[in-house]
Amino acid sequence: MNSKRVLAATSVGLAAALTLAACSSGGDGESGDTLTIAYQKTSSFVALDDLMNRVKDEYEAAYPERNVELVAIEGEQDQYFTRLALMNGSSSTAPDVIYEDTFQIRSDAAAGYLQPLDEYLAGWDEWDQFMDSAKQAGVGDDGQTYGVSLGTDTRGLYYNKELFAEAGLPTDWQPETWDEVLDAARTIKQALPDVIPLNIYGGRAQGEATSMQGFEMLLYGTGDELMDTSTGKWLTGTQGFEDALTFYDTMFTEELGPDPAQALDAGWQSRVSNDLIPNGELAIALDGSWLPSNWMAGDNAWPEWTEVLGFAAMPTQDGQGAGFVSMSGGWTLAMGSQADDPQAAFDFIAMALNRENSLAYYQENGQIAVRSDIADDPEYLDYNPSFEFFSSLVQYTFFRPATPDYSQISALIPAATESVLTGQAEPADAAATYDEGLIGIVGEENTREG
Repeated sequence: MNSKRVLAATSVGLAAALTLAACSSGGDGESGDTLTIAYQKTSSFVALDDLMNRVKDEYEAAYPERNVELVAIEGEQDQYFTRLALMNGSSSTAPDVIYEDTFQIRSDAAAGYLQPLDEYLAGWDEWDQFMDSAKQAGVGDDGQTYGVSLGTDTRGLYYNKELFAEAGLPTDWQPETWDEVLDAARTIKQALPDVIPLNIYGGRAQGEATSMQGFEMLLYGTGDELMDTSTGKWLTGTQGFEDALTFYDTMFTEELGPDPAQALDAGWQSRVSNDLIPNGELAIALDGSWLPSNWMAGDNAWPEWTEVLGFAAMPTQDGQGAGFVSMSGGWTLAMGSQADDPQAAFDFIAMALNRENSLAYYQENGQIAVRSDIADDPEYLDYNPSFEFFSSLVQYTFFRPATPDYSQISALIPAATESVLTGQAEPADAAATYDEGLIGIVGEENTREG
């Protein structure tokens, strides 16, 4: 598509979102009884849109004097963050309630976009049901709570048992090292040349999916991390960082993954979940726990997934440590700092995250439960056959550094993977470029050699 057309389409979409927000914001005095709710909407994930519309109806029925305007920002994660930042930059467009990624909480709170919820949470009788780890996910640098968790997630390997059987691979597959993952992909490539053997997200177009679902799943499986949490210093020059990039290099050099042009397509994530996996065109995918929710109902329903797909934990590099690795994140609902009626905004958050709505959202969006009164509920566990497996990965999981500068640092990772998968840089050179960018963001005094 012509780049000017893409830019124009993006600009029109953003203008529409900002115009709607301006019309519905409580900042002008005339619309003080209207709440603006900003959230992300994509073709792949409809559960959040369903939740917001359901709660809008419930809320307006419970509070007839109030109105809710939903601002559904259509786009992938980086596009959403960009548009949300623009909305937060003006009092006329700043939302009252915000769908907020946990890794953005500290930076957005520090930037003054969010307001603390502690005084409202203290009077909410359901707050005690949220697990401590979920509560910590919404805490800012000042120790106050800025977001309430919508659920969490884990990541593992999906594999097509039918394709594995055709290729002579075991259908109860559980690799114990990276080499075993690559060997399975090599077998698929040789036996089924029309099938993409392995997908691990890479490149800038995939944004945080590259950083978290791809690269960090590899990095944390080496025993190295992005940050030394005991000192708060970011790590440079680690062997694990280079080894993770070498995995990408191997995957793309041996043509075990998608064609680079596919991997760098902004719509690749949707194609993986809605097309390639259901149609048996991809054998192994390193991806998130939410994918099955796409196949359980709606336009992308795929009833056969429970029989066709197997699940495996992602092994550490050589089977070291706990043997397996996962990454966890999640999203919250937060209150905008410029909300005219904070109590009204919190009432919406509390209603959206009460037991009934939380249970429905966990089920429909494939979320790992963060409410203790739901986590062991058979109604939750029996709804989706994958919940038990992905919940079991919590014991192996890591979390991204929740620092205000993480989003800047995270943006360096897709660039590093892209330079490797396109053959523009060797893993060692791409790692060195990352180190230079990291030091430029945090300062050399806040880093140390790994």
